[in-house]
Amino acid sequence: MAETSTKQQGIRKTVVGNVVSTKMQKTIVVEVERRKAHPLYKRVIRTTKKFYAHDEKNSAHVGDVVRLEETRPLSKLKRWKLQEIIRKAALVPETENTTPAA
Repeated sequence: MAETSTKQQGIRKTVVGNVVSTKMQKTIVVEVERRKAHPLYKRVIRTTKKFYAHDEKNSAHVGDVVRLEETRPLSKLKRWKLQEIIRKAALVPETENTTPAA
């Protein structure tokens, strides 16, 4: 009666971009740049798009280059999750609470 079917999941889309905001809890905003030749004028056009992604461990920081993976809708705007951090930012921004010792 009960058949167990083995359905393969489709290959999920991945994009690579720069983290531009980490001000939310467990959420990062990633800006992805795409370059495409104009169909008539053949000039390369640069377009950017921002994606909201789920970062479970809050491991990404502003300036990091990350890879995102498509996932089910997690909230109103989040449809991506952090797959890996490709390159860490050179400088990690300081927190505002630190004061220099006088």
